[in-house]
Amino acid sequence: MKKAIIALAATVAIAGCTTAETDTATGAAIGAAVGGIATGRVGGAVAGAVVGGAAGYLIGRSSRTGYCRYRDRHGDIYTARCPRDYRW
Repeated sequence: MKKAIIALAATVAIAGCTTAETDTATGAAIGAAVGGIATGRVGGAVAGAVVGGAAGYLIGRSSRTGYCRYRDRHGDIYTARCPRDYRW
């Protein structure tokens, strides 16, 4: 269980700054906690992190349709409305 807590802390610590990365990290952290608690093993926490990360990414992405990711000349990534004629 200690390893699951360490994995959870590491997942939260490396959470990205973009919304997709944050959604993925949050899903992975919740999945790791649930998997670790449900099975009491590190393997369960790892499996939970993988499933939770994928779910967090997919749910987060589907809730922001109509928004695009842009990168400015300094390399910073930001999200804004897509152009009107843009098809995704």
